[in-house]
Amino acid sequence: MANTVADNMVAALKGSGVSRVYGLPGDSLNGFVDALRRDGSIDWVHVRHEEAAAFAAAADAALTGELAVCVGSCGPGNTHLINGLYDAQRTRVPVLVIAAQIPGAEIGGEYFQETHPQTIFAECSVYTELISTPETAPHIFEIAMRAAVERRGVAVVVVPGEVFLSRAERVTLPAPIRAASPLVRPSEVELVEAAQKLNATEKVTILAGAGCQGARDEVLALAARLKAPIVHTFRGKEIFEYDNAYDVGMTGLLGFTSGYKAIADADVVLMLGTDFPYRQFLPSPKTYIQVDLRGEHLGRRAKLSLGLVGTVRDTAAALLPLIVDDRSDSHLDSARTHYARARSGLDSFAVNDRNRSPIHPEYVARVIDETAASDAVFTVDVGSPVVWAARYLTMNGERRIMGSFNHGTMANAVPHAIGAQVAYPGRQIVTLSGDGGLAMLLGELLTLVQMDLPVKVVVFNNSALDFVEVEMKAAGIVNWGTELKNPDFSAVAEAMGIFGRRVTHPDDLRRAMEDAFAHDGPALVEVVTARQELSIPPTITVEQAKGFSLYAIRTILSGAGDELLDLIDTNVARRILR
Repeated sequence: MANTVADNMVAALKGSGVSRVYGLPGDSLNGFVDALRRDGSIDWVHVRHEEAAAFAAAADAALTGELAVCVGSCGPGNTHLINGLYDAQRTRVPVLVIAAQIPGAEIGGEYFQETHPQTIFAECSVYTELISTPETAPHIFEIAMRAAVERRGVAVVVVPGEVFLSRAERVTLPAPIRAASPLVRPSEVELVEAAQKLNATEKVTILAGAGCQGARDEVLALAARLKAPIVHTFRGKEIFEYDNAYDVGMTGLLGFTSGYKAIADADVVLMLGTDFPYRQFLPSPKTYIQVDLRGEHLGRRAKLSLGLVGTVRDTAAALLPLIVDDRSDSHLDSARTHYARARSGLDSFAVNDRNRSPIHPEYVARVIDETAASDAVFTVDVGSPVVWAARYLTMNGERRIMGSFNHGTMANAVPHAIGAQVAYPGRQIVTLSGDGGLAMLLGELLTLVQMDLPVKVVVFNNSALDFVEVEMKAAGIVNWGTELKNPDFSAVAEAMGIFGRRVTHPDDLRRAMEDAFAHDGPALVEVVTARQELSIPPTITVEQAKGFSLYAIRTILSGAGDELLDLIDTNVARRILR
Protein backbone atom coordinates (compact mmCIF):
# COMPACT_ATOMS: atom_id res chain seq x y z
CA MET A 1 0.00 0.00 0.00
CA ALA A 2 1.26 3.50 -0.82
CA ASN A 3 2.44 5.70 2.03
CA THR A 4 -0.31 7.93 3.43
CA VAL A 5 -0.62 11.04 5.59
CA ALA A 6 -1.75 8.77 8.43
CA ASP A 7 1.41 6.66 8.02
CA ASN A 8 3.52 9.80 8.40
CA MET A 9 1.60 10.74 11.55
CA VAL A 10 2.24 7.33 13.07
CA ALA A 11 5.94 7.58 12.18
CA ALA A 12 6.14 11.03 13.78
CA LEU A 13 4.55 9.73 17.00
CA LYS A 14 6.93 6.76 17.12
CA GLY A 15 9.90 9.00 16.53
CA SER A 16 9.01 11.05 19.60
CA GLY A 17 8.54 8.06 21.88
CA VAL A 18 4.74 7.69 21.79
CA SER A 19 3.88 4.04 22.34
CA ARG A 20 0.09 4.08 22.77
CA VAL A 21 -3.03 5.87 21.55
CA TYR A 22 -6.35 6.06 23.41
CA GLY A 23 -9.67 6.12 21.59
CA LEU A 24 -12.53 4.52 19.69
CA PRO A 25 -12.52 3.76 15.94
CA GLY A 26 -14.98 5.45 13.62
CA ASP A 27 -15.60 5.98 9.92
CA SER A 28 -13.73 9.29 9.55
CA LEU A 29 -10.89 8.05 11.76
CA ASN A 30 -10.43 4.68 10.06
CA GLY A 31 -7.49 5.80 7.91
CA PHE A 32 -5.49 6.62 11.02
CA VAL A 33 -6.58 3.49 12.90
CA ASP A 34 -5.59 1.34 9.93
CA ALA A 35 -2.16 3.00 9.83
CA LEU A 36 -1.71 2.04 13.49
CA ARG A 37 -2.72 -1.55 12.66
CA ARG A 38 -0.31 -1.84 9.78
CA ASP A 39 2.57 -0.35 11.73
CA GLY A 40 1.92 -2.61 14.73
CA SER A 41 4.30 -0.93 17.17
CA ILE A 42 1.91 1.54 18.88
CA ASP A 43 -0.64 0.07 21.25
CA TRP A 44 -4.31 0.84 20.64
CA VAL A 45 -6.07 1.37 23.98
CA HIS A 46 -9.72 0.76 23.16
CA VAL A 47 -12.01 2.57 25.62
CA ARG A 48 -15.83 2.61 25.67
CA HIS A 49 -16.29 6.39 25.65
CA GLU A 50 -14.04 9.06 24.16
CA GLU A 51 -14.23 11.11 27.36
CA ALA A 52 -12.42 8.25 29.06
CA ALA A 53 -9.77 8.31 26.31
CA ALA A 54 -9.00 11.94 27.12
CA PHE A 55 -8.90 11.27 30.87
CA ALA A 56 -6.62 8.28 30.34
CA ALA A 57 -4.26 10.29 28.15
CA ALA A 58 -4.21 13.05 30.78
CA ALA A 59 -3.22 10.57 33.49
CA ASP A 60 -0.59 9.00 31.24
CA ALA A 61 0.96 12.41 30.50
CA ALA A 62 0.78 13.55 34.13
CA LEU A 63 2.47 10.44 35.51
CA THR A 64 5.13 9.97 32.83
CA GLY A 65 5.74 13.60 31.90
CA GLU A 66 5.70 12.53 28.23
CA LEU A 67 3.38 13.29 25.33
CA ALA A 68 0.16 11.24 25.37
CA VAL A 69 -2.28 10.87 22.48
CA CYS A 70 -6.04 10.42 22.20
CA VAL A 71 -8.28 10.40 19.15
CA GLY A 72 -11.92 10.83 18.19
CA SER A 73 -13.94 10.38 15.02
CA CYS A 74 -15.87 13.29 13.52
CA GLY A 75 -18.75 15.03 15.26
CA PRO A 76 -19.85 13.23 18.44
CA GLY A 77 -16.69 11.14 18.48
CA ASN A 78 -14.41 14.08 19.14
CA THR A 79 -16.89 16.26 21.03
CA HIS A 80 -17.07 13.44 23.61
CA LEU A 81 -13.39 14.17 24.31
CA ILE A 82 -13.96 17.67 25.59
CA ASN A 83 -14.46 17.11 29.33
CA GLY A 84 -11.30 15.03 29.61
CA LEU A 85 -9.42 17.60 27.56
CA TYR A 86 -10.44 20.41 29.90
CA ASP A 87 -9.05 18.27 32.69
CA ALA A 88 -5.76 17.74 30.84
CA GLN A 89 -5.44 21.43 29.95
CA ARG A 90 -6.07 22.60 33.50
CA THR A 91 -3.67 20.00 34.88
CA ARG A 92 -1.04 21.37 32.45
CA VAL A 93 -0.02 18.06 30.88
CA PRO A 94 1.06 17.40 27.26
CA VAL A 95 -1.76 15.73 25.32
CA LEU A 96 -2.07 15.56 21.53
CA VAL A 97 -5.57 15.14 20.11
CA ILE A 98 -6.26 13.84 16.62
CA ALA A 99 -9.84 14.92 15.88
CA ALA A 100 -11.23 13.50 12.67
CA GLN A 101 -13.48 15.74 10.57
CA ILE A 102 -16.18 15.22 7.95
CA PRO A 103 -15.05 15.26 4.28
CA GLY A 104 -13.37 18.56 3.55
CA ALA A 105 -15.61 19.32 0.57
CA GLU A 106 -18.68 19.14 2.83
CA ILE A 107 -17.49 21.50 5.59
CA GLY A 108 -19.88 24.42 5.98
CA GLY A 109 -22.92 22.64 4.51
CA GLU A 110 -24.36 21.16 7.73
CA TYR A 111 -23.27 17.70 6.62
CA PHE A 112 -24.01 14.60 8.73
CA GLN A 113 -22.17 14.89 12.09
CA GLU A 114 -20.64 18.25 11.15
CA THR A 115 -19.10 20.28 13.98
CA HIS A 116 -16.30 22.83 14.08
CA PRO A 117 -13.61 21.34 16.35
CA GLN A 118 -11.28 24.36 16.03
CA THR A 119 -13.95 26.45 17.76
CA ILE A 120 -15.07 23.77 20.20
CA PHE A 121 -11.59 23.00 21.50
CA ALA A 122 -10.20 26.53 21.43
CA GLU A 123 -10.72 27.19 25.15
CA CYS A 124 -9.27 23.88 26.35
CA SER A 125 -6.11 23.82 24.23
CA VAL A 126 -2.86 25.64 23.61
CA TYR A 127 -3.02 24.97 19.86
CA THR A 128 -5.79 23.94 17.44
CA GLU A 129 -5.46 23.72 13.66
CA LEU A 130 -7.08 22.10 10.63
CA ILE A 131 -4.98 19.93 8.30
CA SER A 132 -6.83 20.60 5.07
CA THR A 133 -4.33 19.12 2.56
CA PRO A 134 -1.69 16.39 2.57
CA GLU A 135 1.00 19.02 1.94
CA THR A 136 0.28 20.92 5.18
CA ALA A 137 0.10 17.80 7.36
CA PRO A 138 3.78 17.33 8.36
CA HIS A 139 4.28 20.98 9.31
CA ILE A 140 1.06 21.36 11.32
CA PHE A 141 1.50 17.99 13.02
CA GLU A 142 5.01 18.89 14.17
CA ILE A 143 3.87 22.28 15.46
CA ALA A 144 1.03 20.64 17.40
CA MET A 145 3.30 18.07 19.04
CA ARG A 146 5.82 20.73 20.00
CA ALA A 147 3.11 23.05 21.35
CA ALA A 148 1.79 20.28 23.59
CA VAL A 149 5.16 19.35 25.12
CA GLU A 150 6.63 22.87 25.43
CA ARG A 151 3.50 24.63 26.68
CA ARG A 152 2.38 21.58 28.65
CA GLY A 153 -1.18 21.55 27.44
CA VAL A 154 -3.59 20.15 24.90
CA ALA A 155 -2.84 20.49 21.18
CA VAL A 156 -5.50 19.52 18.62
CA VAL A 157 -5.12 18.65 14.95
CA VAL A 158 -8.37 18.41 12.98
CA VAL A 159 -8.15 16.07 9.99
CA PRO A 160 -10.86 15.33 7.39
CA GLY A 161 -11.19 11.59 6.89
CA GLU A 162 -9.98 11.60 3.29
CA VAL A 163 -6.76 13.42 4.22
CA PHE A 164 -5.66 10.51 6.41
CA LEU A 165 -5.86 8.26 3.34
CA SER A 166 -4.19 10.69 0.93
CA ARG A 167 -0.91 9.59 -0.60
CA ALA A 168 2.12 11.38 0.73
CA GLU A 169 5.87 11.20 0.49
CA ARG A 170 7.43 9.42 3.42
CA VAL A 171 8.34 12.13 5.96
CA THR A 172 10.28 11.83 9.18
CA LEU A 173 10.72 14.54 11.77
CA PRO A 174 14.23 16.04 11.99
CA ALA A 175 14.52 15.11 15.69
CA PRO A 176 12.35 13.59 18.43
CA ILE A 177 10.03 16.16 19.98
CA ARG A 178 10.75 16.22 23.69
CA ALA A 179 10.30 19.03 26.19
CA ALA A 180 13.32 21.31 26.70
CA SER A 181 14.75 21.92 30.19
CA PRO A 182 15.81 25.57 30.21
CA LEU A 183 17.26 27.44 33.16
CA VAL A 184 14.62 30.05 34.12
CA ARG A 185 14.92 32.34 37.12
CA PRO A 186 14.28 35.97 38.07
CA SER A 187 16.85 38.71 37.64
CA GLU A 188 19.36 39.52 40.37
CA VAL A 189 17.46 42.69 41.23
CA GLU A 190 14.22 40.74 41.70
CA LEU A 191 15.94 38.08 43.78
CA VAL A 192 17.44 40.71 46.09
CA GLU A 193 14.03 42.35 46.50
CA ALA A 194 12.46 38.98 47.38
CA ALA A 195 15.22 38.25 49.89
CA GLN A 196 14.74 41.64 51.55
CA LYS A 197 11.04 41.00 52.06
CA LEU A 198 11.71 37.51 53.41
CA ASN A 199 14.54 38.63 55.68
CA ALA A 200 12.39 41.40 57.17
CA THR A 201 10.20 38.96 59.10
CA GLU A 202 10.54 35.77 61.13
CA LYS A 203 7.08 34.50 60.22
CA VAL A 204 7.22 33.09 56.68
CA THR A 205 4.99 30.27 55.42
CA ILE A 206 5.53 28.44 52.12
CA LEU A 207 2.53 27.37 50.02
CA ALA A 208 3.85 24.71 47.63
CA GLY A 209 2.10 23.24 44.61
CA ALA A 210 2.60 20.96 41.61
CA GLY A 211 5.12 23.35 40.09
CA CYS A 212 7.57 22.16 42.76
CA GLN A 213 7.92 18.81 40.94
CA GLY A 214 11.66 18.22 40.58
CA ALA A 215 12.44 20.94 43.13
CA ARG A 216 11.78 19.16 46.42
CA ASP A 217 15.38 19.45 47.69
CA GLU A 218 15.60 23.14 46.82
CA VAL A 219 12.30 23.96 48.55
CA LEU A 220 13.22 22.01 51.67
CA ALA A 221 16.56 23.83 51.83
CA LEU A 222 14.75 27.16 51.53
CA ALA A 223 12.26 26.16 54.25
CA ALA A 224 15.15 25.21 56.54
CA ARG A 225 16.82 28.59 56.06
CA LEU A 226 13.55 30.50 56.50
CA LYS A 227 12.34 28.31 59.40
CA ALA A 228 9.13 28.22 57.37
CA PRO A 229 6.31 25.67 57.63
CA ILE A 230 5.29 24.20 54.27
CA VAL A 231 1.60 24.06 53.42
CA HIS A 232 1.00 21.97 50.31
CA THR A 233 -1.82 21.90 47.79
CA PHE A 234 -3.36 18.56 46.81
CA ARG A 235 -1.07 18.32 43.78
CA GLY A 236 1.86 19.13 46.06
CA LYS A 237 0.92 16.32 48.45
CA GLU A 238 2.98 13.62 46.74
CA ILE A 239 6.02 15.94 46.71
CA PHE A 240 6.09 17.25 50.28
CA GLU A 241 4.00 15.07 52.59
CA TYR A 242 6.74 12.54 53.41
CA ASP A 243 10.09 12.83 55.28
CA ASN A 244 9.53 16.55 55.73
CA ALA A 245 10.00 18.23 59.09
CA TYR A 246 8.40 21.42 57.71
CA ASP A 247 5.15 19.89 56.46
CA VAL A 248 2.02 21.16 58.23
CA GLY A 249 -0.60 19.71 55.92
CA MET A 250 -3.06 21.12 53.40
CA THR A 251 -5.36 24.09 53.31
CA GLY A 252 -8.35 24.75 51.07
CA LEU A 253 -11.69 22.96 50.90
CA LEU A 254 -10.01 19.56 51.26
CA GLY A 255 -7.44 20.50 53.88
CA PHE A 256 -7.47 20.92 57.62
CA THR A 257 -6.99 23.61 60.20
CA SER A 258 -3.20 23.47 60.55
CA GLY A 259 -2.58 24.39 56.93
CA TYR A 260 -4.95 27.33 57.06
CA LYS A 261 -3.55 28.54 60.40
CA ALA A 262 0.06 28.42 59.17
CA ILE A 263 -0.89 30.83 56.39
CA ALA A 264 -3.12 33.01 58.57
CA ASP A 265 -0.36 33.41 61.21
CA ALA A 266 2.39 34.32 58.71
CA ASP A 267 3.52 37.83 57.84
CA VAL A 268 4.86 36.67 54.46
CA VAL A 269 3.50 33.83 52.32
CA LEU A 270 5.85 32.47 49.65
CA MET A 271 3.76 30.79 46.94
CA LEU A 272 5.86 28.32 44.96
CA GLY A 273 4.59 26.70 41.77
CA THR A 274 0.93 26.89 42.67
CA ASP A 275 -2.19 28.29 41.05
CA PHE A 276 -4.20 27.45 44.19
CA PRO A 277 -7.70 28.72 43.26
CA TYR A 278 -9.41 29.41 46.59
CA ARG A 279 -8.89 33.04 47.52
CA GLN A 280 -10.95 32.67 50.70
CA PHE A 281 -8.09 30.56 52.11
CA LEU A 282 -5.51 33.25 51.37
CA PRO A 283 -6.30 35.85 54.05
CA SER A 284 -5.23 39.49 53.75
CA PRO A 285 -3.70 41.92 54.45
CA LYS A 286 -0.47 40.00 54.10
CA THR A 287 2.71 40.06 52.04
CA TYR A 288 2.45 37.53 49.21
CA ILE A 289 5.42 36.59 47.02
CA GLN A 290 4.69 34.24 44.13
CA VAL A 291 7.02 32.21 41.91
CA ASP A 292 5.61 30.71 38.72
CA LEU A 293 7.03 29.74 35.34
CA ARG A 294 4.01 31.35 33.65
CA GLY A 295 4.01 35.05 34.28
CA GLU A 296 0.33 35.35 33.42
CA HIS A 297 -0.50 33.29 36.53
CA LEU A 298 1.08 35.78 38.91
CA GLY A 299 -1.40 37.59 41.14
CA ARG A 300 -4.46 35.64 40.01
CA ARG A 301 -5.30 34.46 43.54
CA ALA A 302 -3.77 36.93 45.98
CA LYS A 303 -2.72 40.56 45.85
CA LEU A 304 1.03 40.29 45.40
CA SER A 305 3.83 42.32 46.89
CA LEU A 306 6.17 40.67 44.40
CA GLY A 307 5.75 38.29 41.46
CA LEU A 308 8.71 36.30 40.12
CA VAL A 309 8.89 34.40 36.83
CA GLY A 310 11.00 31.25 36.94
CA THR A 311 11.01 27.57 37.71
CA VAL A 312 10.76 26.77 41.41
CA ARG A 313 13.98 24.74 41.25
CA ASP A 314 16.08 27.50 39.71
CA THR A 315 14.50 30.34 41.68
CA ALA A 316 14.73 28.62 45.08
CA ALA A 317 18.37 27.69 44.45
CA ALA A 318 19.25 31.27 43.49
CA LEU A 319 17.32 32.75 46.41
CA LEU A 320 18.80 30.51 49.11
CA PRO A 321 22.21 32.25 49.49
CA LEU A 322 20.46 35.59 49.98
CA ILE A 323 18.42 34.44 52.99
CA VAL A 324 19.77 35.34 56.44
CA ASP A 325 20.22 32.26 58.62
CA ASP A 326 19.58 33.69 62.07
CA ARG A 327 15.82 33.69 62.53
CA SER A 328 13.72 32.24 65.34
CA ASP A 329 11.91 28.95 64.81
CA SER A 330 8.92 29.93 66.97
CA HIS A 331 6.56 30.30 63.98
CA LEU A 332 7.60 26.89 62.65
CA ASP A 333 7.28 25.25 66.07
CA SER A 334 3.80 26.71 66.58
CA ALA A 335 2.67 25.48 63.15
CA ARG A 336 4.07 22.00 63.72
CA THR A 337 2.42 21.73 67.13
CA HIS A 338 -0.92 22.70 65.64
CA TYR A 339 -0.40 20.22 62.78
CA ALA A 340 0.26 17.37 65.21
CA ARG A 341 -2.96 18.21 67.04
CA ALA A 342 -4.99 18.48 63.83
CA ARG A 343 -3.51 15.24 62.47
CA SER A 344 -4.34 13.42 65.69
CA GLY A 345 -7.91 14.67 65.55
CA LEU A 346 -8.38 13.45 61.99
CA ASP A 347 -6.81 10.08 62.75
CA SER A 348 -9.24 9.53 65.63
CA PHE A 349 -12.11 9.29 63.13
CA ALA A 350 -10.42 6.81 60.78
CA VAL A 351 -11.22 3.76 62.92
CA ASN A 352 -13.68 0.90 63.07
CA ASP A 353 -16.62 2.45 64.92
CA ARG A 354 -17.54 -0.59 67.04
CA ASN A 355 -18.34 -2.51 63.82
CA ARG A 356 -21.32 -0.22 63.23
CA SER A 357 -22.88 0.11 59.80
CA PRO A 358 -22.86 1.98 57.53
CA ILE A 359 -19.08 2.28 57.48
CA HIS A 360 -17.43 5.65 58.00
CA PRO A 361 -15.57 6.67 54.82
CA GLU A 362 -12.51 7.86 56.79
CA TYR A 363 -11.97 4.27 57.90
CA VAL A 364 -12.28 3.01 54.32
CA ALA A 365 -9.60 5.45 53.18
CA ARG A 366 -7.32 4.43 56.06
CA VAL A 367 -7.66 0.73 55.22
CA ILE A 368 -6.91 1.46 51.56
CA ASP A 369 -3.81 3.37 52.65
CA GLU A 370 -2.61 0.55 54.88
CA THR A 371 -3.38 -2.21 52.37
CA ALA A 372 -2.12 -0.68 49.13
CA ALA A 373 1.38 -1.24 47.77
CA SER A 374 4.20 1.07 48.76
CA ASP A 375 4.46 2.30 45.15
CA ALA A 376 0.73 2.34 44.39
CA VAL A 377 -0.81 4.96 42.12
CA PHE A 378 -4.12 6.30 43.42
CA THR A 379 -6.77 7.90 41.22
CA VAL A 380 -9.50 9.79 43.03
CA ASP A 381 -13.03 10.81 42.06
CA VAL A 382 -14.21 14.34 42.67
CA GLY A 383 -16.65 14.57 45.57
CA SER A 384 -16.20 13.15 49.05
CA PRO A 385 -13.58 10.53 47.97
CA VAL A 386 -11.17 13.35 47.17
CA VAL A 387 -11.56 14.67 50.74
CA TRP A 388 -10.76 11.31 52.32
CA ALA A 389 -7.84 10.80 49.93
CA ALA A 390 -6.42 14.20 50.84
CA ARG A 391 -6.62 13.47 54.54
CA TYR A 392 -5.87 9.75 54.83
CA LEU A 393 -3.72 8.54 51.93
CA THR A 394 -0.06 8.87 52.87
CA MET A 395 2.70 9.56 50.38
CA ASN A 396 6.23 8.14 50.67
CA GLY A 397 8.18 9.31 47.62
CA GLU A 398 7.12 6.32 45.50
CA ARG A 399 3.35 6.58 45.58
CA ARG A 400 1.55 8.84 43.11
CA ILE A 401 -1.90 10.39 43.24
CA MET A 402 -4.09 11.62 40.35
CA GLY A 403 -7.39 13.44 40.27
CA SER A 404 -9.34 16.17 38.55
CA PHE A 405 -8.00 18.68 41.04
CA ASN A 406 -8.29 21.78 38.83
CA HIS A 407 -11.21 20.95 36.53
CA GLY A 408 -13.15 19.22 39.30
CA THR A 409 -15.22 16.84 37.20
CA MET A 410 -17.00 13.68 38.27
CA ALA A 411 -16.25 10.28 36.74
CA ASN A 412 -12.48 10.72 36.39
CA ALA A 413 -11.11 7.99 38.70
CA VAL A 414 -11.56 4.86 36.56
CA PRO A 415 -10.57 6.55 33.25
CA HIS A 416 -7.50 8.06 34.93
CA ALA A 417 -6.70 4.59 36.26
CA ILE A 418 -6.80 3.19 32.72
CA GLY A 419 -4.09 5.60 31.61
CA ALA A 420 -2.08 5.01 34.78
CA GLN A 421 -2.20 1.22 34.42
CA VAL A 422 -1.26 1.29 30.74
CA ALA A 423 1.64 3.64 31.52
CA TYR A 424 2.78 1.57 34.53
CA PRO A 425 1.75 -2.04 33.85
CA GLY A 426 3.79 -3.39 36.74
CA ARG A 427 2.38 -1.11 39.43
CA GLN A 428 -0.73 -1.34 41.55
CA ILE A 429 -3.37 1.20 40.48
CA VAL A 430 -6.16 1.87 43.00
CA THR A 431 -9.21 4.08 42.49
CA LEU A 432 -11.21 5.83 45.19
CA SER A 433 -14.46 6.03 43.26
CA GLY A 434 -17.71 7.67 44.24
CA ASP A 435 -20.92 5.84 43.42
CA GLY A 436 -22.07 8.76 41.26
CA GLY A 437 -18.74 9.06 39.48
CA LEU A 438 -18.45 5.34 38.79
CA ALA A 439 -22.00 5.15 37.42
CA MET A 440 -21.44 8.11 35.10
CA LEU A 441 -18.83 6.22 33.04
CA LEU A 442 -19.71 2.71 34.20
CA GLY A 443 -18.85 1.23 30.81
CA GLU A 444 -15.15 1.81 31.45
CA LEU A 445 -15.18 -1.20 33.76
CA LEU A 446 -15.51 -3.14 30.50
CA THR A 447 -12.34 -1.43 29.28
CA LEU A 448 -10.51 -2.93 32.26
CA VAL A 449 -11.68 -6.37 31.16
CA GLN A 450 -11.07 -5.87 27.43
CA MET A 451 -7.57 -4.45 27.94
CA ASP A 452 -6.80 -6.89 30.81
CA LEU A 453 -5.90 -4.05 33.17
CA PRO A 454 -5.59 -5.16 36.83
CA VAL A 455 -6.96 -1.90 38.26
CA LYS A 456 -8.39 -2.11 41.79
CA VAL A 457 -11.62 -0.10 42.04
CA VAL A 458 -12.88 0.85 45.51
CA VAL A 459 -16.41 2.29 45.47
CA PHE A 460 -17.66 4.54 48.28
CA ASN A 461 -21.37 3.77 47.98
CA ASN A 462 -23.47 6.13 50.10
CA SER A 463 -26.37 6.25 47.60
CA ALA A 464 -26.06 10.00 47.22
CA LEU A 465 -24.15 12.86 45.67
CA ASP A 466 -23.08 13.61 49.21
CA PHE A 467 -20.50 16.34 48.51
CA VAL A 468 -23.32 18.21 46.77
CA GLU A 469 -25.45 17.59 49.86
CA VAL A 470 -22.78 19.15 52.07
CA GLU A 471 -22.73 22.18 49.77
CA MET A 472 -26.52 22.42 50.04
CA LYS A 473 -26.38 22.21 53.83
CA ALA A 474 -23.81 25.01 53.98
CA ALA A 475 -26.07 27.16 51.82
CA GLY A 476 -29.15 26.46 53.95
CA ILE A 477 -30.81 24.32 51.28
CA VAL A 478 -32.77 21.15 52.03
CA ASN A 479 -31.14 18.16 50.33
CA TRP A 480 -33.14 17.26 47.25
CA GLY A 481 -32.38 15.63 43.91
CA THR A 482 -29.16 14.07 45.19
CA GLU A 483 -30.28 10.54 46.07
CA LEU A 484 -28.90 7.71 43.93
CA LYS A 485 -30.71 4.42 43.43
CA ASN A 486 -27.68 2.21 42.94
CA PRO A 487 -27.32 -1.41 41.91
CA ASP A 488 -25.10 -3.87 43.73
CA PHE A 489 -21.90 -2.66 42.04
CA SER A 490 -19.98 -5.76 43.06
CA ALA A 491 -22.55 -7.96 41.31
CA VAL A 492 -22.39 -5.75 38.23
CA ALA A 493 -18.60 -6.10 38.25
CA GLU A 494 -18.78 -9.87 38.56
CA ALA A 495 -21.22 -10.00 35.63
CA MET A 496 -18.54 -8.21 33.59
CA GLY A 497 -15.86 -10.70 34.59
CA ILE A 498 -14.31 -8.58 37.35
CA PHE A 499 -13.49 -9.84 40.85
CA GLY A 500 -16.17 -8.27 43.09
CA ARG A 501 -16.78 -7.89 46.82
CA ARG A 502 -19.47 -5.95 48.70
CA VAL A 503 -18.73 -4.83 52.26
CA THR A 504 -21.38 -3.65 54.72
CA HIS A 505 -19.60 -4.20 58.07
CA PRO A 506 -16.25 -2.72 59.14
CA ASP A 507 -14.93 -6.07 60.39
CA ASP A 508 -15.06 -7.44 56.84
CA LEU A 509 -13.37 -4.50 55.17
CA ARG A 510 -9.68 -5.28 55.49
CA ARG A 511 -9.99 -8.87 54.29
CA ALA A 512 -12.04 -7.81 51.26
CA MET A 513 -9.46 -5.18 50.39
CA GLU A 514 -6.56 -7.61 50.78
CA ASP A 515 -8.28 -10.23 48.60
CA ALA A 516 -9.06 -7.70 45.88
CA PHE A 517 -5.58 -6.18 45.88
CA ALA A 518 -4.01 -9.64 45.65
CA HIS A 519 -6.24 -10.69 42.75
CA ASP A 520 -4.45 -11.14 39.43
CA GLY A 521 -6.72 -8.95 37.34
CA PRO A 522 -9.26 -6.15 37.69
CA ALA A 523 -11.12 -6.09 40.99
CA LEU A 524 -13.89 -4.01 42.58
CA VAL A 525 -14.67 -3.57 46.25
CA GLU A 526 -17.96 -1.84 46.98
CA VAL A 527 -18.22 -0.37 50.49
CA VAL A 528 -21.55 0.84 51.84
CA THR A 529 -20.59 4.09 53.58
CA ALA A 530 -22.35 6.64 55.77
CA ARG A 531 -24.36 9.12 53.74
CA GLN A 532 -24.37 11.89 56.34
CA GLU A 533 -20.61 12.08 56.96
CA LEU A 534 -19.59 15.76 57.01
CA SER A 535 -16.35 16.75 55.31
CA ILE A 536 -15.79 20.11 57.00
CA PRO A 537 -13.25 22.58 55.53
CA PRO A 538 -10.55 24.06 57.79
CA THR A 539 -12.33 27.38 58.20
CA ILE A 540 -16.06 28.08 58.18
CA THR A 541 -17.57 31.44 57.31
CA VAL A 542 -20.38 33.05 59.26
CA GLU A 543 -22.57 32.64 56.17
CA GLN A 544 -21.90 28.89 56.10
CA ALA A 545 -22.75 28.54 59.81
CA LYS A 546 -25.99 30.46 59.26
CA GLY A 547 -26.70 28.34 56.21
CA PHE A 548 -26.27 25.10 58.13
CA SER A 549 -28.65 26.32 60.87
CA LEU A 550 -31.17 27.31 58.21
CA TYR A 551 -30.80 23.89 56.58
CA ALA A 552 -31.59 22.19 59.92
CA ILE A 553 -34.73 24.29 60.43
CA ARG A 554 -35.95 23.79 56.87
CA THR A 555 -35.25 20.06 57.01
CA ILE A 556 -37.43 19.66 60.09
CA LEU A 557 -40.20 21.81 58.59
CA SER A 558 -40.10 19.79 55.37
CA GLY A 559 -40.79 16.61 57.31
CA ALA A 560 -37.30 15.14 56.89
CA GLY A 561 -36.34 15.17 60.56
CA ASP A 562 -35.01 11.61 60.32
CA GLU A 563 -32.26 12.90 58.04
CA LEU A 564 -31.19 15.39 60.71
CA LEU A 565 -31.13 12.66 63.38
CA ASP A 566 -28.98 10.51 61.10
CA LEU A 567 -26.64 13.45 60.60
CA ILE A 568 -26.28 13.90 64.37
CA ASP A 569 -25.75 10.18 64.94
CA THR A 570 -23.11 9.97 62.20
CA ASN A 571 -21.10 13.05 63.10
CA VAL A 572 -21.81 13.96 66.72
CA ALA A 573 -22.67 10.85 68.68
CA ARG A 574 -19.57 8.89 67.75
CA ARG A 575 -17.34 11.83 68.63
CA ILE A 576 -18.92 12.06 72.10
CA LEU A 577 -18.59 8.31 72.60
CA ARG A 578 -14.91 8.58 71.71
